[in-house]
Amino acid sequence: MKKRIIASLFSITFVITACGAAEGSAVSGDGVTANTADSASFDTSGNDSASGADSSTDRASADLTTEDIDSNALANTEEPVDDSFSYTLCFAGDINFDDTWSNMVYYHNNGDNIYNCIDEDFINEMNAADIMWINNEFTYSDGGSPMPGKAYTFRANPQNVYILNQLGVDIVGLANNHVFDYGEEAFLDTLDTLEADGIPYVGAGRNIEEAMSPVYMQLGDLTIAYVAASRAEKNKMTPEATESSPGILRCYDTEKFVAEIKAASENADFVIALPHWGTEYSTTLEKAQTSTAREYIDAGADVIIGAHSHCLQGMEYYNGALIAYSLGNYWFNEKTLDTMLLEVEISGTGSTIESVEVQMIPGTQSGWVTTAADTPEEKERIYSYMESISIDVEVDENGYVHPAS
Repeated sequence: MKKRIIASLFSITFVITACGAAEGSAVSGDGVTANTADSASFDTSGNDSASGADSSTDRASADLTTEDIDSNALANTEEPVDDSFSYTLCFAGDINFDDTWSNMVYYHNNGDNIYNCIDEDFINEMNAADIMWINNEFTYSDGGSPMPGKAYTFRANPQNVYILNQLGVDIVGLANNHVFDYGEEAFLDTLDTLEADGIPYVGAGRNIEEAMSPVYMQLGDLTIAYVAASRAEKNKMTPEATESSPGILRCYDTEKFVAEIKAASENADFVIALPHWGTEYSTTLEKAQTSTAREYIDAGADVIIGAHSHCLQGMEYYNGALIAYSLGNYWFNEKTLDTMLLEVEISGTGSTIESVEVQMIPGTQSGWVTTAADTPEEKERIYSYMESISIDVEVDENGYVHPAS
């Protein structure tokens, strides 16, 4: 489905609509599709001057009984409006567009073609989602200087933002430990670059009010809220925003993030919390992950999807809400690692959510290429692996995730 984002000038609400309208329909300025039909007029005199037909015959054919009229009225009654919905929210882990980093060197050596780096099946899945989120693990800028004392710093050419468009990305996460790698100048360039391309970001801003503001996305009558924060650094180098300075939202102390989740819950039908946390390249969960995840769900989060560990971490359910502790790398480096797209499928009627299903779309990052699993055996291997590192979770043969029975 072709997607577009309409950003309000006076709010941080974004409307996702299908581009174009079906034949016989009209799209109003607010993105609502209305059916149109040719209207019919009736000659009450019973005459048809164009055809010269006998008027008495016409009158006879028009001499309907009450029963006939009732039947015709029923036949012409419009069908009830179907206000049911089914939306797919898709999520991917870490990406890196730094031109000097190994995956982007591979990209440039292979025709600057993202389809040579990420499986077409994955890209199609991303573009088909109603809202696609990914973790932006770098900064967009031509300026700034590497943060002193930091082992790895990532800076991408701002022109590389177009790759997000090819991947169908609708919103990115900036609450991470690399978005300030080249200082304030490059951080602000990142915000400007994403804004110029019409891509909302969450978890960072020019001040703390912006950094801790939920991003609301509208799907029909349904309001989806995205909130994000980071507790990824043992040595806290990425600054938290203040009233007068830019940065990210941190969640070492959960007070601000919990307040943001509560605010989002009051204004949205479905809240997605996106913490950046955990230990790199480890499936062992930190106590802070499991304990604060419960705080976030108690505050109103409907699903938690984490990042930072650069490898998949396990999943669990708490009070009926899924916690996916980390989606790991999606397309980040040369390491051979299992990966996935995670899809949250929301169904219901009007603005009432009646069903939430979660599905894994499994794959592997290896040698700078991310490939979707294409055999039942490979899919089952990754499903079984996820079950083994998760807490009381089952993954069925189609990748749907459930609490263990």
